[in-house]
Order: sequence, then C-alpha cells, then structure tokens
Amino acid sequence: MIRTLVLVDGEHYPPITRDAIALARSRGHDVVGALLVGGTEKLRPGELPDLGVPVLLPAADPATGVLAAIEDLRPDLVLDLSDEPVLGYRERMAVAAVVLRAGVVYAGPDFRLEPPVAAPVPGGIPSVAVIGTGKRTGKTAIAGALARRADRGGLRPVVVAMGRGGPPDPQLVEAGSVTLARLVELARAGQHAASDYLEDAVTTGVTTIGARRAGGGLAGAPYTSTVAAAVDLAVARDPGLLILEGSGAAIPPFDWGVGILVVPATCPPEYLTGYLGPYRLLRTDLAVVTMAAGPGSGLDDLSVLTSHLRRALGDARVLVTDFTPVPLAEVVGRDAFFATTAPGAVAARQVQQLEATQGCRIVGWSARLADRAGLAEDLDAAGDYDVLLTELKAAAVDVACERALARGAEVVFVDNRAEVVQGTIDLDTALYEAIELAIRRGSER
Repeated sequence: MIRTLVLVDGEHYPPITRDAIALARSRGHDVVGALLVGGTEKLRPGELPDLGVPVLLPAADPATGVLAAIEDLRPDLVLDLSDEPVLGYRERMAVAAVVLRAGVVYAGPDFRLEPPVAAPVPGGIPSVAVIGTGKRTGKTAIAGALARRADRGGLRPVVVAMGRGGPPDPQLVEAGSVTLARLVELARAGQHAASDYLEDAVTTGVTTIGARRAGGGLAGAPYTSTVAAAVDLAVARDPGLLILEGSGAAIPPFDWGVGILVVPATCPPEYLTGYLGPYRLLRTDLAVVTMAAGPGSGLDDLSVLTSHLRRALGDARVLVTDFTPVPLAEVVGRDAFFATTAPGAVAARQVQQLEATQGCRIVGWSARLADRAGLAEDLDAAGDYDVLLTELKAAAVDVACERALARGAEVVFVDNRAEVVQGTIDLDTALYEAIELAIRRGSER
C-alpha cells in the first residue's frame, strides 16, 4: 500500500469524492488524509465533508496547505482528486512544484510526476549548483565567476559540468592543462571541443570534469547522465567547493547546498511563474538575471521578471547583470574577427565594447557561432584579420579556429564577464556569500 494524501475540493458532492477515495484504496493507496484545497458549492455551510478519512482544512494558498499537509502526514504520494476551477492550470503547477520539492510523487487521473533524483553530495562537501531556465542563459559564465571567486579564497574548487555534447565517460581536466592545440586535436578526433567543461577550464584555470546527459524533464531531471560518476571523481580530489553546472534547463541530480538560478532578461515570466518554474525557484538561493543592457533597456518583461524573483527570493538575492566580453589575452592594436553565440543586436554592442575597452579593431564579426554553415560563410567572406576573438562554444574550434589557423591568424578566446546593473550588492560579494552559505550547510549535513 502506498501512503497517500488526497487533494479534494468542494465543487464535488462529498459522496462522489468518498467513492473516488474508496477506488483509490482498491488500487493500492493507503489514504491517510484528505486536504480540502478549496471550493464550497457542494458543501453544507460550516461543515467538513464526510469522506471516510481525516479531512484537513485548506490554507489561503493551496500550495502552502499542501506543503503543511505533507510535513504533517509524510505521504509517499499526493493524489489530486480536485479539479478546475479550484485548482486551475497555474495553481496545479504551483502545487506540483511544492510536492516534488518535498520529494513526493504527484499524481492525478491522467498524470504522474516523479520528483527529480536528488542524491546527497558525498562527504558533506560544500556544493553550489548553477542552473538555468534554458539553453544559453549564461550558466557557464556565472559558474566561471563562482569558480574564480572560490579559487581566490583558496578553496580548490572543482567544476562538474554536464552537457548534451559531453564526453562518453567523465573527463577530468587538470587546472591549466587545456591549450588551443589540444582543443583542435579533440575536434579533429570528432569530439565536441567546445563542451562546457572545456570552456570552464579555459576561462577559470581550475580543475573541471565533463559529464554528459540526455533529455530533460518538466522539473529538469535528465533521462540519463554520467554526473554521479563525475561527482565521484571530483570528491576523490577533496575539493573545498564542488560546483555543479546544469545543462539547458536540465539540473544536476544532486541535493546541492546552494542553488544559483541564471535567467536571461528575455525569459518569458511564465517560465518562472507557471509550468514547473516554481520548482526551480524552490531550489534557488540566488537568482542572476543576465544579458540585461541596464536600466531602461526596453526589455518589456524585465520588470515583471525581476518583480516575481524578488517576491520569491527577496531583494538581496536577485541581481540583474549584463555581460562584457573579455579576451583572455591582450589584443591592443590588433585587427580582429569576432565570433559569438549572442543575438545580432547584442553582438553589435559587444563589438563596440571590445573596441572601446580592448583597443582592437573589429574588422568583421559573426553572431552565427552556433550555426556551422552560417559561421563558415561569414568567416570565408571576411577581409584580413590577424586575430580571431571567439567564445569557446558551439562551432568555435572545428569551424572558427580551423579557418583562422589556416589563414595564419592567432586565436584568442573571449570570456563573458557579468557586471551588476541592478541589485543591492555586486556579483563578487553575492558569490562570496553563496560560498559561505554552502560551507555552513555542508557542515550541518
């Protein structure tokens, strides 16, 4: 028998709900209680319905009531026998987020949602996960900033990055061991030479481990991944901080100490307020909004997005940032071609930033780094340049670097560094506080 909490509403006549609970029992559910989530149309005034099981009174917010009921009754499954309009589409997803965060199965007449696997990090090692709402949100840039901050603090951080293009088996990259020649060698061998763990290694100088994953569920669970084996490799090095980097909207299958959610300024607000966005927020301690050009940027959803984040997390735990491209070597006075995955309008602004801050001349650029055919077309059409400036993403190595080297041009990788444009503290301070919180929580486990 499965220990079960049922959700019911007052829009059903009690005898009908009672029959449904009896059916659930016949199907293997040990119903330990029923939470009345709302509705009064079919109920007698001032009376709780007789459902044959203990009935819990509703809270003002259904999700809050469900969480309290889970803490009280400790079910293994929440069976939702309510319906619209008491729990509409958005409300039901909010309930689902709370149930899954509690590690409980959420099921109904035609659905069953399993909580994502959240294994404990071995050895009580402090851990921070950097997760996102989707692909190209800036997770790698924020994870890189976190790794550099931890490294400056002497914590010997190790980054575990999972990706759709990760290596077949977890691949450990020692700090400082990644060179352009090695990346070209990987690309020529048919491997993904711009995987996130390699970008992390190049931009941070710390030890990184690459893992792979396939698929991503509604709450972010990958269908399969090698992250557990990668974490074992990391733990064997006894790091002072383990950084778990998500992939797209998929999240690492661990119960991390601190969560950092990376949200692009263009993210539709309903990705956080609806669907299973609230689940990610429930696992978040700091939200970093990225790619905002600053106050008055004209991004219609930015104020709605940040308002929701601040209501959920508090003002001090929400930062709005913009990225500045930073070459990893000096390029003053050089003629450069710039390749990026950023949208065209953002790329044009990055070109201006590079020329203004780095003293180089951008003689050509492409925002099609993730489009191999388009990138090749842009590079082949370019005039003379003596240095390629490129992010280490997508087709950076197998297309951009190969063509640049064939021309006799130098290659300099570009990192995206986040700078706060709205927030009560700077990014470095926020990351330091996140690390300290992870250390405290690690010591409590």
